[in-house]
Amino acid sequence: MKTELRFSGTGGQGVITAAIILAEAALLDKKNAVQSQAYGPEARGGSSKAECIISDDAIYFSKVTAPNVLLAMSQEAADKYSKDLKDDCIVITDKLFVTKLPDVKNKIYELDITRAAKNELGKALFSNIVALGAVVGLTKVVSEESLEKAVLNRVPKGTEEKNKKALQVGRDLVK
Repeated sequence: MKTELRFSGTGGQGVITAAIILAEAALLDKKNAVQSQAYGPEARGGSSKAECIISDDAIYFSKVTAPNVLLAMSQEAADKYSKDLKDDCIVITDKLFVTKLPDVKNKIYELDITRAAKNELGKALFSNIVALGAVVGLTKVVSEESLEKAVLNRVPKGTEEKNKKALQVGRDLVK
């Protein structure tokens, strides 16, 4: 099975880091994965996207052509990156920043990602990890064990427990 994921938001929200972590989790699950990213020249504050393809089989083309999953962490990202979605694509938005939903016929999950990070962990900084917990909770694209291990491989020392909690907060958002 092949899953194409697009994470989008504003520079500084951690969507690129989230996609890198997800690709690493896929590799830990012995799946094939490729990851790419794009962001505006202004980086922090401009739109950014990161894409990840995860497959049980070989991946012959490394670009996402029709996402199965779109994560939109900002209004600009929702508007800009929702044009080529598959009909069965799962769309996940951050309710705090996406107030006008994309005009798509997809299943849309409006989640309080950033609010949950602030309320449960004290900082919006953990929003990308909360989002990862939600994405994996909805899609099961990688195992929770591999996701946690990949997160712990990438986060700064001393933040491991908060990041583990951030994953759980994300999973809880989609229960």
